[in-house]
Amino acid sequence: MKSEKEKMLSGEPYKAFGKELFLERQKAKEILFEFNNLPPSKIKERHQLIKPLFGKTKGTFYLEPPFRCDYGYNIEFGKNFYANYNFTVLDSGKVKIGDHVLIGPNVSLITVNHPIDKDFRAKGFEISKEIIIEKNVWIGANVTINPGVKISENSIIGSGSVVTKNIPENVIAVGNPCKILRNITEKDKMNFEELLK
Repeated sequence: MKSEKEKMLSGEPYKAFGKELFLERQKAKEILFEFNNLPPSKIKERHQLIKPLFGKTKGTFYLEPPFRCDYGYNIEFGKNFYANYNFTVLDSGKVKIGDHVLIGPNVSLITVNHPIDKDFRAKGFEISKEIIIEKNVWIGANVTINPGVKISENSIIGSGSVVTKNIPENVIAVGNPCKILRNITEKDKMNFEELLK
């Protein structure tokens, strides 16, 4: 018979308030409490404290405190990853973040969902679906990304968006629900180069 953790990790309905999962969340909270309350000058200490919490990291990454997550071990960061203040990851399901991703302040990645049926909800069931953010993505401030969403490489999610469906590569998408505004083109590069002169 599968444990609730095994069910959670395999994407099956599970109950989050059994002893094993509760203790794992408590362990993550203890680490995060210390991480979020270290003095600003203790950059190296913060990094050393939080890195072992994650399932996989590649190269450099930086999280502005405060940061919150449920477990940590379901999160993978690519190299040169940056997240601004109040980044929240409910990581019952896998969260895979590629290289050179920028996350604005107050962004939430939510892999967990609850049943629509009130009786199953009352029994404490949950189900999780992974979130994938590919390389070179920029997520603006106050964005929520829902369970099962994939944001493909080079795309930008505008501030305040609620992302409920997959976003293709090389687009700017905004809104609630988030929809494609336009493609990113060579003109965008030329316009920025003008600002650098």
